Amino acid sequence: MDRNGFGKRGTPASEAAKPRTKPLKRPSQARAVFTVEAIYQALVRIWQRDGWAGVTTRAVALEAGFAVGTLYEYFPSKQALLSGYVRHSIEQLLARIDEQAIAPPELDWRERLARLLRFSGEAMQPLFGFEMAQLEAQIAEPKHHLRAYQELLEKWRQLFAACADLPQPVSAQRVEALFLMVWGGRRYAALAQLDEARLRTWLEEVERLLVAALDSH
Repeated sequence: MDRNGFGKRGTPASEAAKPRTKPLKRPSQARAVFTVEAIYQALVRIWQRDGWAGVTTRAVALEAGFAVGTLYEYFPSKQALLSGYVRHSIEQLLARIDEQAIAPPELDWRERLARLLRFSGEAMQPLFGFEMAQLEAQIAEPKHHLRAYQELLEKWRQLFAACADLPQPVSAQRVEALFLMVWGGRRYAALAQLDEARLRTWLEEVERLLVAALDSH
């Protein structure tokens, strides 16, 4: 029995040709950040237009206006490109919650909550989608899901900590329960492929439920 631990096993010959599924490096200089951002935007355009089957490293490079070699400096495969894009989307969501729902001092708790729900559950949220859910197994290990869970939960805790006008403080356990309810529901809505109208109705009902629960807490 292999006791090297998760992800430590030797690679069978049949799997040797599998593409690398992680980016090679993160951009640090301004020019590199611009390049990678343009690559992500090209990925999204092709994916929306042609589906995942239409996404190739060559097609993305051409769409972005770069040589294929430039893309390969960061992404050795389209799976690695998707992995980088998912991480980028999580970081964008965290920053958006921080800048627009937590930082503004003039917001009351209801508006902070409304923004949190809208940012997390809107129909255009790139982290959700039926095809994305189907592809997750190709790029994500349990440790990646755990990292995203912990980062997003911490952002929810920071938001509730910023709600000084709440009727009562909300415990860490309750914040996690609310987070699981919303995040889990949104992910399942993606698997069920709810249309935009039903998703919007669901978000409105969730907001009413949470406001009522927090008002009576």
